[in-house]
Amino acid sequence: MNSLVLSNMLHRPARTAVSIIGIGIGILLIVFTIGLANGSMRERADRDKNVGAEIMFMAAGSWGMSGTELRVPVSMKAEIEKIDGVAAAIPLAQKGVPASDGLTGNRLLDGVNFDEYAAMAGLQIVQGRKFTDGADEMMSDSAWLERRKLKIGDKFQIYERDFTIVGTYEPSAGARIKIPLSTMQAQLGSEGKASAFLIKVKPGYSTDTVGANINEKLPGNQIIRTSELEELYMQGVPALNVFLDVVVGVAAAISGLIILLTMYTTVTERTRQIGVLKSLGMSNLQIGWTIVQEAILLSIGGVVFGVATTYILKFVLARWTTLTVAIELQVVLTIVVVGILSGIIGALYPGLRAARLDAVEALNYE
Repeated sequence: MNSLVLSNMLHRPARTAVSIIGIGIGILLIVFTIGLANGSMRERADRDKNVGAEIMFMAAGSWGMSGTELRVPVSMKAEIEKIDGVAAAIPLAQKGVPASDGLTGNRLLDGVNFDEYAAMAGLQIVQGRKFTDGADEMMSDSAWLERRKLKIGDKFQIYERDFTIVGTYEPSAGARIKIPLSTMQAQLGSEGKASAFLIKVKPGYSTDTVGANINEKLPGNQIIRTSELEELYMQGVPALNVFLDVVVGVAAAISGLIILLTMYTTVTERTRQIGVLKSLGMSNLQIGWTIVQEAILLSIGGVVFGVATTYILKFVLARWTTLTVAIELQVVLTIVVVGILSGIIGALYPGLRAARLDAVEALNYE
């Protein structure tokens, strides 16, 4: 039986290959889209966690650190640092701006006082120098500068004007591009305001205890532990989860239709062969199962092709861009199940049609 299934597939190698590739593209659509969405969210959460702070203090109703306005007064710094358990608090402005280089639709900027930010996050200047307060100057992590083939002294457009690249830093923390806090405040007309305070907890204190102390002294604000950022980012865009579910559904439908078309054509071409098999005593169930087996093998081939192509694209993106694709075992296993089930469903009608063929009519089919 297995040799019959394999011989049927190899009888039309071009069609078999095209079917596998078609299914694989649907699988690629699922794995790559989910991986890119999850990877981007997690990469941002990881960089935000690398700032060295355990707590983020924001105005109520903010989401992440890049709200629509700078709402937290920088003057609150001294008040926050007096709270029991707080070692240091530094203001941070984080905003999204349109990306003019066409690599992404939007990019994040950090507005910081570099010395205090670097002390909390453990940043070291790798090339060049730190930016000057109030100047149109910027710094980035080393990978961002290298992948865009830029160098110290080059110009990069932000806010529709040129900023001079004056230095790079490591490790990557927060947004990849950093500009002076005062420059961002002036640009947004929010002098003396920030998006959030990054708060370092004193040794011996827990984040829960310090968070409760802050909430008691400064009620009505939002307090987030940086360890919770990944979960918050993943749950914070409900429309994204709906979109990913739609992608999975569309890709599964495409795979099922490809299998349906392929196996229907196969049954039509092999009508006379099916008649011979029936005349030799093969049951309807065996004939139908042969069709389903072939569909399952095509689906498995498509899954392997799609996942392998996703890993290749992941490598290319990691090599040439700063985009991150997170491929999880759970997602891959789900895709395997979706691919095989869509193949089985797509093969049901052709399999039933083959099983119901009359042996005499099938033998006379031309």
